This record gives sequence, structure tokens and C-alpha cells, in this order.
Amino acid sequence: MVDINPQNQSAKENYKLLIGSVLPRPIAFITTLGQNNIVNAAPFSFYNVVCPDPPMLGISCSRLEGGRMKDTIRNAKENGTFVVHVVDHENLKQVNECSINYPPDQSEVNYAGLTLTKSFSVDTPSIKEAKISMECKVKQIIPLGGTQDTPSNDFLIGEIVHFKVDDSIYYDGKIDTEKLQPIGRLAGTNYSYLGDIVSMSRPTYGQN
Repeated sequence: MVDINPQNQSAKENYKLLIGSVLPRPIAFITTLGQNNIVNAAPFSFYNVVCPDPPMLGISCSRLEGGRMKDTIRNAKENGTFVVHVVDHENLKQVNECSINYPPDQSEVNYAGLTLTKSFSVDTPSIKEAKISMECKVKQIIPLGGTQDTPSNDFLIGEIVHFKVDDSIYYDGKIDTEKLQPIGRLAGTNYSYLGDIVSMSRPTYGQN
């Protein structure tokens, strides 16, 4: 075994260990509404469910050089809403194209060939090609890491105010995972498709 003290490593070295250890990670493909109604779209894999009642999601977003917020966080902070979409095998290539750092006055959606559609409960538009979209209102944005004056990350917490789920993957109040075919994020430039599914019931204390 190799023993590693993260305090003796650079942020980049610790980042490599994290993305190679915490996986596969779900991907939040987020749309936000910026100035002049420009829609920003970007994927984030430091993301998960943080609360079921009410339903809330959490996304960690690194800051740019000089401690500047990324467009996603800045837009969410100013507009108060954002939409999270699930990445699947059919839209992965287009989502990956949205990881390019376009200027704030240009929308990644146009270049990726995606289609915007009106959301049900928030001003921020959704992506038509996504089988699941979760419309969110900003609950909290928490600065993390770095220094007090210059944080390295922002943790965005949003409350889901509307779910939109494609008929083809929805049944009895549940999502059909095999039909959805979600994509997981790995280290480097790697992604993972849905593999074998293992079903295992949770044991009860005292059970033989």
C-alpha cells in the first residue's frame, strides 16, 4: 500500500487521486441563464443528491484563475435558477462538446447542436435531448477551499421544483435504468457505460 499525505501534494496531484478513486461519478449537465438571455450549458461530475425532502442536488464547481466564478455559478447566483439534465449514451458526445470554455456571450448549446425547450417552473430553459431534467431553484452557494478571500470552489445547492422524465424510461413512479443508459465519469478523458447490474437486498441486524 502507498501512504499519501494530501498536505504534501499539490492541488493537481490530489485532484488526480480523487477522480481516480471516487468513480464512476454521475454527471450533471447544467443549463443556466446569463445576461442578454444567453443560455450556458456545462457538465459537472462533482455532483450528487444531497436531500430527498425536499429534493435537493449539490454540485461542486471549481473557480477560474484569480478566483473568478464560472459562468454556471455566476448565472445561478444572479438568476436564482438552473436545470440539471442526466447524461446518457445518446447525448454524451454533445455534452462533451459543451465542456469547451466558450465566452459568456456565446451559448454552448448552439455549437453542440442541442435544442432548447421551455422549462415548466423556472426561467432557465431545458435541453430537449435529455431524457431527464430537474428544474432547480438555488438554495445556497457555499465557497469552499482556497483561502477566505479566494475560494477554490463553489458548492451549489438547488431544490428541485419540477421533474421532467421521458415516457420511455418512466414506470410506476420509477426510472428504468437500463432504458436510460446513464453515463458515468471516470478519470482523465474516460467515461463508463452502464454495465452489469447486481441486485442485493440490505441485510437486517441479527439476520442469519
